[in-house]
Amino acid sequence: MMRKIIFIVLVVLALSLNACAPTATETVTLKVAVLPIIDTLPMYVAQQEGLFTKHGVNVEFIPVASAPERDGILAASQADGTINETLAVMLFNKESVQMQVVRYALRPTEGHPHFFIIASAQSGITTVDGLKGVEIGVSQATVIEYATERILQAEGFNADEIKTIAVPKIPDRMALLASGELMAGTLPDPLAALVVGQGGVIVADDSTHPEYGFSVISFRKSVIDANPEAIKGFLAAIEEATALVNADPAKYKNVLNEQKLVPPPLLEAYQPPVFPSAGVPTENEWNDALSWLKEKGALTVDISYIDSVNGTLLP
Repeated sequence: MMRKIIFIVLVVLALSLNACAPTATETVTLKVAVLPIIDTLPMYVAQQEGLFTKHGVNVEFIPVASAPERDGILAASQADGTINETLAVMLFNKESVQMQVVRYALRPTEGHPHFFIIASAQSGITTVDGLKGVEIGVSQATVIEYATERILQAEGFNADEIKTIAVPKIPDRMALLASGELMAGTLPDPLAALVVGQGGVIVADDSTHPEYGFSVISFRKSVIDANPEAIKGFLAAIEEATALVNADPAKYKNVLNEQKLVPPPLLEAYQPPVFPSAGVPTENEWNDALSWLKEKGALTVDISYIDSVNGTLLP
């Protein structure tokens, strides 16, 4: 009799546990802050083609107008991830590891630069040597200033030959270049083409120095720790979308238009860049950017590459 009672109790417990257990794994929603930049194209394609759903993750895009707005909502935990640069991740992690890089987003390649140093049409500058001692408009302590300085150093410039001036807002930089009030400035693809269309001259770019001008996908570490499978699904979808964009970029002109990634005057002739396959920044790339931030006084401590760059979630 006792055995029978114990058996019945065990059956009831088992049934109770089964009733309490979820019948299916709940799909995680990742909130991604997105600037209107060409770097985001594979993300929008992944959404359009249903690739996030295919890989078991929901993705909600949160449009932002500027890098400070992006960083603010990340700091407030109102977004889970974004496209930014290693410099931004380092600044997030200066006291403790808040964010991790999980993938390259966009990396310059031959024929497809990411950043362009452009001389104003009124400047008379036509070669990179003409930039020696000339103030170049940049947003300070950002990847634009970093890439500008490193490109010119690679071209043989000494430190005292490189001059930059703070023009934080890209529309202001473009307007000052067009008017000739700014002799030179650094702009991203595809906005650089608008200034070139007004007579601006490209005198240098980062296509031969991809280690400086790349962007990354990063997520808050707490989100990665809580939902590693969702991040893996997100990255698998990005991988498929990247292959689709690279194979037939013209197919996604509608995305460029709808998401305002390319100005209307450029849309018809614009050729999207070649997007990188799965990979994360190297330790050398990380350390170079870190040393630059420390030289600028933006950081006073070392930020761990191992703790801040996570390549284990790539497909």
